[in-house]
Amino acid sequence: GAADRGALAWLCYDALVHLVLEGSFVYFSLVGNVADSEGLIASLWKEYGKADARWLYFDPTIVSLEILTAVLDGFLALFLIYAIVKEKYYRHFLQITLCVCELYGDWMTFSPEWLIGSPNLDTDDWLHFWVYLVFFNGVWVLIPGLLLWQSWVELRRMHHKGTRLGKKLQ
Repeated sequence: GAADRGALAWLCYDALVHLVLEGSFVYFSLVGNVADSEGLIASLWKEYGKADARWLYFDPTIVSLEILTAVLDGFLALFLIYAIVKEKYYRHFLQITLCVCELYGDWMTFSPEWLIGSPNLDTDDWLHFWVYLVFFNGVWVLIPGLLLWQSWVELRRMHHKGTRLGKKLQ
C-alpha cells in the first residue's frame, strides 16, 4: 500500500544518511575532525557544524552515538526494507527497534546539550536553528513516531484477528 511505499522511500533515505553521511562523519572524527577534513561530505558537515559546533571537533558523546547509529540504524534500515518487500513476519519487530533507536539517538544528541544550556547550538540564526536543528532533526522524530504508530496499529489488528480466530476454534 501507499504507507509501505512511503516507509520504503524513507528507509532508503534513512539507510543512505546513516551509512554514507554519518559513516563519513565517524571516519572524519576518528582520523582527525570534520573542521580539518576536505571534500563534499566534509563540507556538508562543516555547514551543519555552524548550527551545532559539536560536529566540527571530536565530541565523544556525538561520535559514540554516530558510531552506533551509522552501523546499527543503517543496517536495521536495510534489513527492514527487505522485511517489508518480502513481507516477513519480523517486519514490525525490526520497525519498532529501528524507530526506538532513532528516537534514542535524537534524545541523546540533544538532551545532554540542553542540560548544560546549549552552548554549542546556534539558536540565534534562523536558518541554523529552524532548518538545521529543528527541521532536519525533527524529521528523525516525526517519521519514526509515525512508523511506531503504524506498527502499533498493525500489531493490534493482528492480535484482534488472532483473538477472533481463537474464539471461533473453541
